[in-house]
Amino acid sequence: MLASGSGTILRSMLARDLPISVVLVDRSCGATEIAREAGVPVEFVERTDFSKDFDRLAYTEQVVEALGRHDLDLLAMAGFGTILERPIHDAFPDQIVNTHPALLPAFKGWHAVPDALEYGVKVTGCTVHIARLEVDEGPILAQEAVPVLSDDTVESLHERIKEVERRIYPEVLLALARQIDSGAK
Repeated sequence: MLASGSGTILRSMLARDLPISVVLVDRSCGATEIAREAGVPVEFVERTDFSKDFDRLAYTEQVVEALGRHDLDLLAMAGFGTILERPIHDAFPDQIVNTHPALLPAFKGWHAVPDALEYGVKVTGCTVHIARLEVDEGPILAQEAVPVLSDDTVESLHERIKEVERRIYPEVLLALARQIDSGAK
């Protein structure tokens, strides 16, 4: 799992007994402590440069090197705050799953929830998809709608989307893990 945030998705995956081999983080975050408490190894590939000159390719190569120390069949991105380059997709072709807080292809990018509110949609949601080099592209594996309420704030809407995400993302990953296991036998 690649994470940068509070670890609520990681916690939901652990609760569903998903076999998590490692959690890779790009910054100090809540996911680190949750992983350690669960006995899951943590790889810390710190991103220290947030400038326009950030060497995304070199950073991605460091991530691939760290993940290469583990026997991985599938990568789950959970709010990972750094967009990665081609080497991760070359190392794990069609093995990277991502979740996004909107009904793709609508509202791609980091600001999906505020964008949905600003646009005035009545429904948004959560999408689980195979990650591709292009941000928020790739085959959709699952989606679920979340109504936008008249008094929603970015925070209240995002929390309702996360509730759906914490339920459907582990379901999709469990199904993919079963497919991988059955293919290995």
